[in-house]
Amino acid sequence: MTDRAFDERDAAMSELLGIRSSIDNIDAALIHLLAERFKFTQQVGRLKAAHGLPPSDPDREKRQIARLRALAVDAHLDPAFAEKWFNFVVAEVIQHHEELAGEANGDAAGL
Repeated sequence: MTDRAFDERDAAMSELLGIRSSIDNIDAALIHLLAERFKFTQQVGRLKAAHGLPPSDPDREKRQIARLRALAVDAHLDPAFAEKWFNFVVAEVIQHHEELAGEANGDAAGL
């Protein structure tokens, strides 16, 4: 390998490290944003459980999917990916809501 090839490889590796650092920062921000989101969905779950509301809201979920798909298109992100992400998150949220509803029913039954 020539000195020029080594220099180009070193430059590429340096650029790669910089890009990966940016990705790591974005990943950290996403985790913090998800944590914030789940704090609010826990509030929703407690409110639903306290008032006997169902854990899921299919109409809202449909509206959110349409909204997020449109946002994804505007952001040049695959809308199918945005929908998959949302469905994954909603499944987790519904599970938490069902657990909260079960706890509320147990409390109401004196358990």
